[in-house]
Amino acid sequence: MFLYLGGNTTVRSNDVVGIFDIEECSVSKITANYLNSCQKNKKIVNVSEEMPKSFIVTVSKTYISNVSCATINKRTKKIIQHSVKICRFLRNFLCKIP
Repeated sequence: MFLYLGGNTTVRSNDVVGIFDIEECSVSKITANYLNSCQKNKKIVNVSEEMPKSFIVTVSKTYISNVSCATINKRTKKIIQHSVKICRFLRNFLCKIP
């Protein structure tokens, strides 16, 4: 199964580690450091030129998308259960307010 992220970009749903709201998580230094590290290592893919609403972490890259976190989450209802546990862990880890 594939997940559409916007801008003609799809990823394998089994490769998705987490889906995050960019506004909610951007206040965290941990998130900023993570995204900066991805950018330096050329592991960031911007799927649209429009205002970013979410970022999607996969096993190999991080995608910045103009599609809302809620919309992408609706598309991922069939992701394997163990991925959900990983997503919850990362959401708690990445979205802590400094």
